[in-house]
Amino acid sequence: MSEAAPDPSQTEAAPRWQPLVAADRRVLGVLVEKAKTTPEGYPMSVNALRTGCNQKSNRYPLMELEVEDVEESLTRLRELGAVGEVHGGGRVPRYRHYLLEWLGVDKAELAVMAELLLRGAQTEGELRGRVARMEPLADLNALRPLLVSLKQKGLVLALSPEGRGHTVTHALYQEQELEKVRSRFVSGAEGQPPAAAAPVAASAPVATAAAPAAADETALDELREQLDAVREEVARLREELTELRTALGA
Repeated sequence: MSEAAPDPSQTEAAPRWQPLVAADRRVLGVLVEKAKTTPEGYPMSVNALRTGCNQKSNRYPLMELEVEDVEESLTRLRELGAVGEVHGGGRVPRYRHYLLEWLGVDKAELAVMAELLLRGAQTEGELRGRVARMEPLADLNALRPLLVSLKQKGLVLALSPEGRGHTVTHALYQEQELEKVRSRFVSGAEGQPPAAAAPVAASAPVATAAAPAAADETALDELREQLDAVREEVARLREELTELRTALGA
């Protein structure tokens, strides 16, 4: 399904974005992610959204939202014009985002924003690899113009100086949250996230154990992603079964 809003007149409207609470940011990130990576499951039901918000892979911080939390978030986001309910043939309400217009971005910029909403602060290298699962990005040279544009729009903030390990985040934090994020990056390497820390010298004894540990972590992440995908598919099948039973009068 297209990510553009049904009303073409909205495409010329000024962006309407504003700071959001953590649950709302997570819901929006999940809607964009699933629209791009698993379009067969989009628009999304409340239960599918909850599963996506609480999944263990590709998320930071981890959350444990209840159905009520997701419903309240959707109500707020609908009032802001960032999300809409889709009325289709099924009995289960489904929801979609209007973030291209709400943020005033293009598809590639939206993928960058989605990853930042799902994971928070990231280095350019981390971000490039993660955005590539939503939109094709060959290298950092393809990412950097997107970041420049998003910074100019006020949607992305730099947390460290330009150069190696340059770290950015989104600007949709509420003020107190943003101050906490900034405070972690006020002093050079101390502000770097763990993945951006300086590499250990090859001669150090710990280096021999570092590679297997990194490989184990990568394998664990892959298993988490596979498990999350299975959970999403089970949730989707349950919803389809419920709709079928309702249609048959069971």
